[in-house]
Order: sequence, then C-alpha cells, then structure tokens
Amino acid sequence: MSPRILALESSCDETSASVVSGSADAPRLESLVILSQDVHRIFGGVVPEIASREHLTAVVPVTQQALTDAGRQWDDIDAIAVTHAPGLVGALLVGVSYAKSLALMLRKPLLGIHHMEGHLFATSLEHPTATPPFTALLVSGGHTMLVDVAAWGAYRLLGETRDDAAGEAFDKTAKLLGLPYPGGRHIERLAAEGDPTRFRFPRPMLHGGQREGDPDYYDVSFSGLKTAVLLAVRASDDPAGDTPHLARAFQDALIETLVAKTIRAARAYGRDRIVLGGGVACNRTLAAAMADAARPLGATVFAPTPRLATDNAAMIGAAALFRFAQGQRDGAALNAHSGLPMPGLLVESSDTR
Repeated sequence: MSPRILALESSCDETSASVVSGSADAPRLESLVILSQDVHRIFGGVVPEIASREHLTAVVPVTQQALTDAGRQWDDIDAIAVTHAPGLVGALLVGVSYAKSLALMLRKPLLGIHHMEGHLFATSLEHPTATPPFTALLVSGGHTMLVDVAAWGAYRLLGETRDDAAGEAFDKTAKLLGLPYPGGRHIERLAAEGDPTRFRFPRPMLHGGQREGDPDYYDVSFSGLKTAVLLAVRASDDPAGDTPHLARAFQDALIETLVAKTIRAARAYGRDRIVLGGGVACNRTLAAAMADAARPLGATVFAPTPRLATDNAAMIGAAALFRFAQGQRDGAALNAHSGLPMPGLLVESSDTR
C-alpha cells in the first residue's frame, strides 16, 4: 500500500501544506493549500522577521485546511514531511517545529526535505513523464541551478549562479524600472510591449569561445546585467517611456543565457527531457524559448503551472515519497538550515566525467 504524506513548506513567505500519496514516479496530489504573505510588497522584498511571525499565525489553519480538502483524518497520514533547508532560518523553524510536534503527537515518522529537491519533483505532479533522466533548470528568487538528474536521488550539479539568482535579478531590475515587487510578472508583461531592437544588453558568461570543461561553461552571472540596466536607465532621456524596451532587453538577455546553458547540458548528457522548476519557471516566455531551442534536439520541455512553480508543500510531499521509500527517517534532532547541499548532489568539474 502506498504511503500518504502530510507535507509542510515555510522556507520563505508562503505557508503551505499538502497531502500527497503514491510513489515518486506516480505521485497523487490530494490537496494543496498555499497562503502567500502579501505584506512584503510594502517593503519591496521579504522581511524575515515578519515572515516568521506570519508563518506562526498561518501554519495550523493551513495544515487543517489541507487535511479537510483531502477528506482525510490524522489517522490516514503515514508520515510528516517538512522543508528544513535552505531558506530563512526563522521561517523554516516554524515549519520544522510544528512538524516535529505533529510527528511526536501522532507517533508518525518525520522527514526533513531539501527545498530545491522539492522543486525537482514539482513538475511530475502535473506531468507523469517528467521523471528521470532529465536536465533540470531550477530558477527562483534565491537559487539558479543547472542539474543533470540521472535518477531520483542522483544529481549532478553542472552550473549555478555566481552572484544574483535569476529571480533576484528580476526583482532588482523591476525596482530599477519602478515596478512593484515581486517583479517577474511585471517585467514579462511590459517586455511583451517592448521593442527588442531599442536596447541590447550583453549575454553574461555566454560566448562562442566557451568549451565543455571551462569553469564558466554552465555557470551564470546576472549582477553585470543588472548594472547594464541601471546604466541604461540613467542614460535614457525618457526612462518612463523606455521602460517596456528596457524590460524587453533585460528579459531577452537573461532568457537567452538560461536557454543556451540548459541546451548545452541536455546535449552533453543526451537528455530528451528538460524540466523547469522554481518561481521563474512561471515565466511563459522562458518556457516557450526553451521549447523552441529544445526542438532540434528532439527534447520535450516540462514547466509547472504557477501554483506548483512557487514555493509549495506538494513538491515537498512528492520528494518525501521518494525519501520515505528509501528508508529516510528523521527524529527530534531535525533542525533548520539556511544553506545545505542537496542530498545526492555531485558537483561537476572537468575531472568528474
């Protein structure tokens, strides 16, 4: 009989609970509740202390609603899973502490799940064939990672950001352009109205002379792109009128870079599936560009819907199904960590092929 897992996610500014059952290759989503903290828009970014307090208020009713939506009772749950890394420590502690209390009270197994591994599993909740082997591009506000996924639990880190994550670059550029937080959807909307020839920004860490094995072959860097936008805004005679064109130029540069690096990885490892994950995977322009670039390889691109691209407990539950089957069990010593390597992750270098 397949297990049924109650999962919790509180790594940043979404309080989420979900009931997931089945197996890693065939997860079944029974319920998903996500409560986003809109208060952070006032400050133009997430305030950690406020996030922690909001999680404290929301975690119990959100969990109860997830059970109700699934039509389940506590006795129907086989294990409790919770994000324990990486993220804002105070926010994570709320989820971890509550999960430990539930596991102790209900006498159920407890599993700590890595947030980024959750993003690897998210798309499979909607697309049954989004399973290994595949190339994964994980792009969020805090992370940009290019990962070869040979099997669940066997991950090769090919490249990552050396400074700003893709989502962070979107948010910071949006602020430069006078757009609200979070900035991704506002930039994408404006970019659709922009003239692609009005501005052109450099494609960071992307040039024809790069060869496999070079340190920058898969890595990305977006701080220089952000600076290029700042300089263009300052030099513009009509910054307000140029906003759509600047948004278009920024988005084109970032997406072209991400797509090129991802296609390099898919080609090098012979993958015919590419999986997108993380909040930036909501960007339809990115998904469309990736699909166009993957077509000559005969590769299929899978992107989650916004509900599963954002931070959510369903992806944590899906990852927990795999870890539960592998025998993972965590006890009262489980703790929250702001940064922790993804389990099963091998960092790529020129001498590991």
